[in-house]
Amino acid sequence: MEKSEYLDLYRQMVVIRRMEERSAELYQAGKIGGFFHLYIGEEAGSTGLVWARRADDNVITAYRDHGVAYNVGISAGAIMAELLGKATGISKGKGGSMHLADAEKFFWGGHAIVGAHIPVAAGLALADVYMENDAITICMMGDGATNIGFFHEGVNMAKVWNLPVLWVVENNQYGMGTAVDRASAVSEMTQKAAGYGMKAERADGMDLFNVREVAGRMIEEIRGGGGPQLLEILTYRFRGHSMGDPERYRKQEEVHKWQEEDPIGIFRKKGIEQGLASEEELNEQDDLAEKEVEEAVHFAETSPEPAPEELYTEVYAEPLE
Repeated sequence: MEKSEYLDLYRQMVVIRRMEERSAELYQAGKIGGFFHLYIGEEAGSTGLVWARRADDNVITAYRDHGVAYNVGISAGAIMAELLGKATGISKGKGGSMHLADAEKFFWGGHAIVGAHIPVAAGLALADVYMENDAITICMMGDGATNIGFFHEGVNMAKVWNLPVLWVVENNQYGMGTAVDRASAVSEMTQKAAGYGMKAERADGMDLFNVREVAGRMIEEIRGGGGPQLLEILTYRFRGHSMGDPERYRKQEEVHKWQEEDPIGIFRKKGIEQGLASEEELNEQDDLAEKEVEEAVHFAETSPEPAPEELYTEVYAEPLE
C-alpha cells in the first residue's frame, strides 16, 4: 500500500467519526429530527468494503448509512445538509438520515425498513446480469435483518439465479436492544449461508486491513462467476442503537472493552508499525478531518430550507423513454 492511500483511508475513518460526533451534538440541539443512528465504532466495515469495490459496483445498505455514504464519495457537506433537512442535501433535504443515496455513484441507499433493501439488492444484481455488466452488488445489513423474510427470500433467489451479490452482515452484537444469541438460532451469521449452499467468511470489523483482504478476495470470486457469497463483519457500535436508546441491555464495562479495540486506533497503530506514516503525519490528517467536518457543518447550517413547492416534486419516477 502506498503512503498516500493509507493516509486517505485513515482520514476517511476520522471524518466519519467526527461527522457522527458533530451530528449527535446537532441532534441534541434540536437541529436534526427523526430517528438517528450513529456508525461510531463500525467505521472500518464500510471503509474496507468500499476500498475493495470497483467504482461501478452497486452498494446498498440499511439506515446506519452516513459512513457508507461518505465512503462512496458523497461529500461531508451534502451528507450533513441532508441530516439537517436542507435543500443542498444529497436527497434535497427530503430523505434525512436514513435515506442517503446517489445513483451516479451506484449508491442506492439508505433504507429505513429493516431488510426491505435485500430484495432490491437482488434486483440490482439481476439487472447487471441482464445488461451483461460484470459489476457486483454489495448489500450491507445488520445482524437483526437476517431473522426476517426479506433476508431469506433475497438470499435464496440470488443463489437460485447465481447472482453476483456479496451479502454483508455487519454483526454489531445487537439488533436494537436484543443480543444476537437471544434472537437468532445461530450466533455466527456465517452459518446462515449454509442453508443456501453459499460460501461464507468472517472478517474482523475492527481491523480495516482484514476487512479489505477478505472482502477483496470474495468480490473477485463473485465477479469471476462464483455466485453470491456472505461476509460477516464482526464489529461493535460504541453508541446506542439510535439517539433515543437508554442502553439498559448492556453494561458499560462491555462497551469500554470494545472501545479498547477502536478501529481507528488499530489502523493508526498498524500504519505506524508498518512504516506507512508517522505520528506527525497522522496528526495532520486528524486536523484535516476536523476542518472538513466543521466546514460541512457550516455549509449545512447556512444552506436554505427546501422550498414549499418541493413537496410535490419527484413523487413519482420519470417514465422510461
